[in-house]
Amino acid sequence: MKYAMARSYFWTMLCLILHQIDAAYWREWEMFYLPGGVQGFLVFNLAAIAVVLAGYRQVLLALPRARLYAAICAALGLATFVIHAGFALAGLEQFHLPLSMAVIVLCLGCALWLLNELRLHRGRPVA
Repeated sequence: MKYAMARSYFWTMLCLILHQIDAAYWREWEMFYLPGGVQGFLVFNLAAIAVVLAGYRQVLLALPRARLYAAICAALGLATFVIHAGFALAGLEQFHLPLSMAVIVLCLGCALWLLNELRLHRGRPVA
């Protein structure tokens, strides 16, 4: 499918950004004991969101580093699910609202979709 990589990247990126908005509500920096509190959280998000947005440009324009950025975006989606599943299993009560859980599960689903696109189109143009 011609634009499947761009679509799967977009949806993974969107879910990751939505999760970070939700993470601000849940004060995620406290769960991670992040130095600097909310300020450290903002610095992390400045870097993370910049990377996924720059990667989206790479994918849309089929630039040489598109696959690398797609792999990073997919890894962030997988890590988001795994980390928060671990938090839930440890008994933390954050992210237990239905939409919070849905976004985390969608991070997993979209990341797997993006990884599948990477696998299917190995050696072909990205976009």
